[in-house]
Amino acid sequence: MKHAKHSNGTAFKIVAYTVCILLTILSLMPFVIMLVNSTRSTYEIQQHAISLVPSTYLMSNLSVLLGKTFNPIRGFMNSMIISVGSTACTVYFSALTAYALVAYQWKGRKTFFTVIMCVMMIPAQVTSIGFYQFMYQIHMTNNFLALILPSIAAPATVFFMRQFMLSSLPLELLDSARIDGSGEFNTFNRIALPIMKPAMATQAIFCFVSSWNSLFLPTILLTDNSKYTMPIMVGLLRGDIYKTEHGAIYLGLTLTILPLFIVYFALSKYIIAGVALGGVKG
Repeated sequence: MKHAKHSNGTAFKIVAYTVCILLTILSLMPFVIMLVNSTRSTYEIQQHAISLVPSTYLMSNLSVLLGKTFNPIRGFMNSMIISVGSTACTVYFSALTAYALVAYQWKGRKTFFTVIMCVMMIPAQVTSIGFYQFMYQIHMTNNFLALILPSIAAPATVFFMRQFMLSSLPLELLDSARIDGSGEFNTFNRIALPIMKPAMATQAIFCFVSSWNSLFLPTILLTDNSKYTMPIMVGLLRGDIYKTEHGAIYLGLTLTILPLFIVYFALSKYIIAGVALGGVKG
């Protein structure tokens, strides 16, 4: 019996590891193909779209890319300002909202949380026309603040932060701090935030990636070339109706995702902890 159980356990591990390896390969393949295609010519890509062998057209693609008014430094700076600003606003104010829902007992708390959940169900595209009209009326178009300040309201992040706090934030510790004379903002900043580091790091990754890859709102709000983000610049590379340089486009996409890898590897150690501790409390 023991030998049979041991054999079944070994077979299960082999199957599990095999599936994990296959999923890893499938996840990495698009990035590998993109990196390889950034070194290939348009003709090579059209003949064989998928290849794992790098070519010798990297510098040619770079010259074509820069020749199409593609300014990676300006695009990086614009995208970085928007992404960092919106991520900071989303993470901090969502944590503050979740703190108010968990640390205080007040009338209408459940109703307020229900409203937040209902707002989370509304697609952003539904409100985009009204949002643009409002930004136009207050002269906030071509302004990065129009893309940063709305990030303060992030229902999904509030939900995640609240679930994390319910399972990991000891209310007795907050009461002790109040007895010692600590103010509410001081208690939040010095006690609650350090405890919430895993959840904040996890949400920071998701918020940064979402803001960096955002194309719809920046396209309708930013019309000044000097304020274009990286996704907008890459989208404009396909504007040539006579010939599309696929190699240059792949190179532009490669440059666009580099900051995402940096942010992910810098904060990835918090993902497992954040997801595990942020589960729904039973």
